[in-house]
Amino acid sequence: MIEKEYDVIVIGGGPAGLSAATKAVGNGLKTLLLENREMLGGIPFQCVHTGFGIHCFKEDLTGCEFITRLIDRAVENGVESMVKTHVLNIQVHSALEKTVYAASPKGFLKIRAEAIIYAAGARERHQYEVGLTGDRPDGVYTAGEVQALMDVYGVMPGRRIVILGSGDVGLIMARRLAMEKAEVKAVIEILPYPGGLTRNIVQCLNDFNIPLYLSHMVSGVRGSGRVEKVIVTRVGEDMKPVDGSEFELECDTVIVSAGLKPDIDILEKTGVETDPATGGPIVNEFYETSVPLVFAVGNALVVNDLVDYNVEQGEAAATHASNLLEDYVSPRVEWKRVERGRNLRLMVPQLVSGDRDVVFYGRVQHPEDNVQLAIRETGFWKRFPRVKPAEMIRIRIPAEELAKAHRGKITFEVVR
Repeated sequence: MIEKEYDVIVIGGGPAGLSAATKAVGNGLKTLLLENREMLGGIPFQCVHTGFGIHCFKEDLTGCEFITRLIDRAVENGVESMVKTHVLNIQVHSALEKTVYAASPKGFLKIRAEAIIYAAGARERHQYEVGLTGDRPDGVYTAGEVQALMDVYGVMPGRRIVILGSGDVGLIMARRLAMEKAEVKAVIEILPYPGGLTRNIVQCLNDFNIPLYLSHMVSGVRGSGRVEKVIVTRVGEDMKPVDGSEFELECDTVIVSAGLKPDIDILEKTGVETDPATGGPIVNEFYETSVPLVFAVGNALVVNDLVDYNVEQGEAAATHASNLLEDYVSPRVEWKRVERGRNLRLMVPQLVSGDRDVVFYGRVQHPEDNVQLAIRETGFWKRFPRVKPAEMIRIRIPAEELAKAHRGKITFEVVR
């Protein structure tokens, strides 16, 4: 067994983890970055489309260009990393003593650290989670699998495509497939509004004349050996199938684009509290979970729609970890719980002190025009011309506004 000791262990080598490790090293912390894939970088390496780095680098970069810059920056700052390293377990002995057990090509690792920054990202929701019924032929993929097949390995998954769900990756792959002369029959979305960003609806569907069926579902897959067709059914306001509305679409490939879910199985075993709304941990304004000096950032915390937010969260967590480790005393903070009011599905962080400015990330439940995001207890508000579930709300609230809430809670709500 190989034993090591560090100040901070960062788990996950994607944008959030790379940014956290770089910032931690820059703050003078002895840091180790662990990644289970063959190379650092995470998902952006399979993203040949643009839309990355607009906030971080003030440039519109492809995923490959963006993540290469983050890796180069980490190398230049002397970040120590290990790839092909699978974290098996995290043991928390005390606030300042934790052990990470991992398997690597070098052998079994036992790594001690004072703080852990968990940035392991999210996983795709698969066909069994979205209730896709019918036969079980070849030709059913998740959107991320198709992206890797095409943009990493150069393999076409099929030629006649139906996409289930209007998540951003699925929309981007609809365009990618159309550019490769595949016939994208339709994108099927059960909700009455798209699940992806407006720019992706326009650039990926409208520009390529790909039909989008809202308030519809794939009620069955048919095929012997390979997918042959799908049954599409309209749904009512109660989300139940409408009798007599079924129609068939012939295809050889079904792509499930049903969104992401924070991948926190290992983290949950440490006893962290989780938020059913995000699927990730509950954190305070330091991105610290309910386990002292265990931080969660990026898509492992909440699924972000811009990778720049992952970078922002990773750097912030590393800075807070550095500050807390300088002279750690078990904090006696009277945390104010962040609650969600009208038309808010999630809000992160979930705990604030009122002592400092906080950047919040939220999502609404349904689209609305010309609304205000308000804090019920303080009277603070900010106007938004339009809010959508697919587009994350990012807002910085000054400390003086948060401090006005004296009843132990802060309630965000969307009001007209």
